[in-house]
Amino acid sequence: MTIYCIEDFKVEFEKLKTKKQYSDLESLVLDFFLNNTLEKIKTGDLLNGSTTVPFLKKRIPDAGGYRVYFLVIVKDEKVYISYVHPKTGPMGGDNITAEHKKYIQKETYSCILEKKLYELKKCPKKGILLFAPYEEPKVEKKKK
Repeated sequence: MTIYCIEDFKVEFEKLKTKKQYSDLESLVLDFFLNNTLEKIKTGDLLNGSTTVPFLKKRIPDAGGYRVYFLVIVKDEKVYISYVHPKTGPMGGDNITAEHKKYIQKETYSCILEKKLYELKKCPKKGILLFAPYEEPKVEKKKK
C-alpha cells in the first residue's frame, strides 16, 4: 500500500504541527496511515457513495482529535490524503463546509491526474513524517 497526500494536506499539517496543542498530530497520522492495513484505513465515514474509490472522513484518534479527509483507490491499494483539521484548540472547528468537501475531493482527483503529490514515508532514523515529491515508478526493461 502507498500513501500520498496533496499540497492542501501538507500545508495544513505543517501549520498545525507548529502549535504545541497539536503536537500529537504527526504520531497519529503516522500510526493510522503508515502502521495500518488498508481494511483498517477504510473504516472512515463514506462521503461519495463509492466502495471502489471511496472518499472518506476519519476521526483520529476519536471524536475530539482531528478529522482527516482522504481518497482510497482500492484495487491499486493507494491512499490520497486531502485535508486535516483539528476538532479542538485555537484552530479547531466542528466541521468543514459541504463546499470545502467538494473542493478537496475535486482537488485530490486533479492532483492525482497531474501527479502533484507527495508520498508519505516515515524517517527510519528520526521517526518523523517525510513528504517525498511524487516520482514516476521505474519500469525495468527486460533483457533480450
